[in-house]
Amino acid sequence: MDRREVLAQGVEESRRLIARYFRGFDDSNHVRQAAGLPNHFAWTLGHLALMLHRAAERFEGAADGSRESTLPAGDFLSGDGRSGDSRRFDTEGVCFGSTPVADARVYPTAGRCVEIFEGAIARVAGAIRGCDEGRLDGMVKWGARESVLWTLAVRMVFHNGTHCGQLADLRRGLGMGSIFG
Repeated sequence: MDRREVLAQGVEESRRLIARYFRGFDDSNHVRQAAGLPNHFAWTLGHLALMLHRAAERFEGAADGSRESTLPAGDFLSGDGRSGDSRRFDTEGVCFGSTPVADARVYPTAGRCVEIFEGAIARVAGAIRGCDEGRLDGMVKWGARESVLWTLAVRMVFHNGTHCGQLADLRRGLGMGSIFG
């Protein structure tokens, strides 16, 4: 198995692992936060999807980190942070440093949040598989730094895992119980 396939499968496996924590979230609670915890379900999935798409852009050839968006217009819009709706996330409302709000009108429905996240996973995995092997060792801009391209796949797995832990905490904080029964 070549390393592109290993990296792509790693990202896909992170989706399977985090999805176990989606159980019990629906339109009645997907924008609820628990005391002392930073995020809610809708914000978390929007944030993860946004970062996954940004990583996919790098694997697809946007090595300079340009802000020209290739985000799916049906999933994201660029507004003031509160311009999302029942079908799309506002990029400013789920980007790094944004603050989740408890207004369900500015986030997609719970089921749509999952669809958008899963679409982002599929895109980045496909972009990794389609990336020229020689480009994987090249440098790309990621935030204020540069990274070796292949390490962005590992970073996405770690990022998904970090937010999976937040979902586990959120489930406890909301009294939803363990996924393990």
